[in-house]
Amino acid sequence: TAPRRRPRRPLRPANPLTRTTRMTWTDSRAIGELLFERYDTLDPLTVRFTDMHKWVLDLEGFTGKPGDSNEKLLEAIQMAWYEEWKDEYGS
Repeated sequence: TAPRRRPRRPLRPANPLTRTTRMTWTDSRAIGELLFERYDTLDPLTVRFTDMHKWVLDLEGFTGKPGDSNEKLLEAIQMAWYEEWKDEYGS
């Protein structure tokens, strides 16, 4: 039989207003969850930061400035995305 998958968790924005107003680079949890929704089968650990940076800028509701990101913020987003991916597909 196929392995049991855990039900997908509902989106939990870091800021309750995130889904209805705006997100910035510090909203790593909400951004990671949105990236998982958009690229659900893609292992986040295989994504280059330059690509992820572009994808974040393209998210609906994202208002952060391109130059305000840094490696630490991108790593936080990647890890939030990875947690979602890992919950769905395993390690």
